[in-house]
Amino acid sequence: MTDKELEIRHIDHSLYNDDLAPIKKANRSWGWFEIFNVWSNDIQSLFGYTLAASLFISYGLNGWAVMAAIILAGFVVMVLVNLTGKPSVKYGVPFPVMIRSSMGVRGANFPAMLRAIIGIFWYGVQTYFASTAVALLITALFGDPGGSWLGMSAVGWVSFVIVWCFQMALFWQGIDKIKHFLNWAGPMVYVVMIALMIIVWLQAGSELLPAVSTIFSGSSEYEGSSVTAFLAITGTMIAYFAAVVINFGDFSRFVRSEREMKLGNLLGLPLNVAFFSFIALIITAGTLALFGETLTNPSDIIERVDSLPLTIIAAITFFAATVGINLVANFIPPAYDLANLFPGKISFRIGGLITALVAFFVGALWVSVISQIGIAGFVNALGAIVAPFYGIIVVDYYLVKRQRLNIQDMFTADPDGAYYYLKGWNKRAIGAFALAALFSISSVWVPALEALGGYAWLIGAALGGLFYYLLMRGHGTATKGARLAE
Repeated sequence: MTDKELEIRHIDHSLYNDDLAPIKKANRSWGWFEIFNVWSNDIQSLFGYTLAASLFISYGLNGWAVMAAIILAGFVVMVLVNLTGKPSVKYGVPFPVMIRSSMGVRGANFPAMLRAIIGIFWYGVQTYFASTAVALLITALFGDPGGSWLGMSAVGWVSFVIVWCFQMALFWQGIDKIKHFLNWAGPMVYVVMIALMIIVWLQAGSELLPAVSTIFSGSSEYEGSSVTAFLAITGTMIAYFAAVVINFGDFSRFVRSEREMKLGNLLGLPLNVAFFSFIALIITAGTLALFGETLTNPSDIIERVDSLPLTIIAAITFFAATVGINLVANFIPPAYDLANLFPGKISFRIGGLITALVAFFVGALWVSVISQIGIAGFVNALGAIVAPFYGIIVVDYYLVKRQRLNIQDMFTADPDGAYYYLKGWNKRAIGAFALAALFSISSVWVPALEALGGYAWLIGAALGGLFYYLLMRGHGTATKGARLAE
């Protein structure tokens, strides 16, 4: 589309503000490197490393098979985000606007707010985890004076406030500053991880390769079959990226072309995940050779290596990486989602401020209260519930609307608008979501379905798309102007 076609001619302030409006192609500055670093910061966090390392030792599967499963997951996620990213590259709008096409101009607030609740919760939790890296740095330099309140030490509280303020200050400077931060943080994590790998390799010496062989030989600790283990690993990695998969349009709208988006996804997902997992494997094997046990937490490894310069550099880098994933997966999406709720009153910045304020209390109470009452299970259930929206978005754009949308009607509450449906809600999309969500929630809460593991998200997404397609047959057209018949 041309920049002229992306101009919204009739502005309805209940659906429009400058942050939600289509970004003209002339104003897009992201290329493949920025998209690559979205994924770099997503996987290269403290939790991302721990997940990758633990997969090699948790399922009793040969290490080569584990690597294959992880790489396969990277390819699957790449395909998924190429599908959700393409329409936002074309039309320049974020996730909560794009989903108006399927859910209705008012109904879009439903999935957007579910996504916002999930993002805000995990933003607070990740802020706490990022603060542990800062606490490691402060303790290494100045020691720990002791004391504790609500489950955190004095150093822990200072670190938490520092991280919260840093993230807020970075966000307030705008998306360009966030882009520069991500471009710096992603490569720096690799530098530190490679340095840690070399140090562990040198200290382990000739014992490293036998340790690698031990891990690569597999074991019999996992009770399921090899196929089940392979699928579980693949599903776990896909589920790890699921938070960004649905709202990838929040980032692809800044990209200059679809080609650059796809190149960034190729480098940032299967290739990046494979290389990062290889580093995790070598370091994990090194810890087995050096300490007689497999350590999967980078903080524990750095503490055992006992090198002050490495501790300082690693603490700063892990802090940056965890902040990076927090901004990508848990901060920017809720900011857009909240802006979509009341566009005339809530901007992207105000949405981010609300996100940060609520998340402060989530993070501050994580250790003493929230982690103890099982609320994480409730939020995980919400995460499973939003899976059908992925299928609905993809099927709507590619099969129902045939890749043609009326950008003007995305921003109008006119009853004759293509996406007004019934009082702004598409009842068929709600029905498709409800049917698929029954499976999604069951996969979390019904013990008999626990065996599905992480790939329950994929099934929920597929069911959402299938039910939506069946319900919309005969009720959607891809005619000129993308008008729909209710």
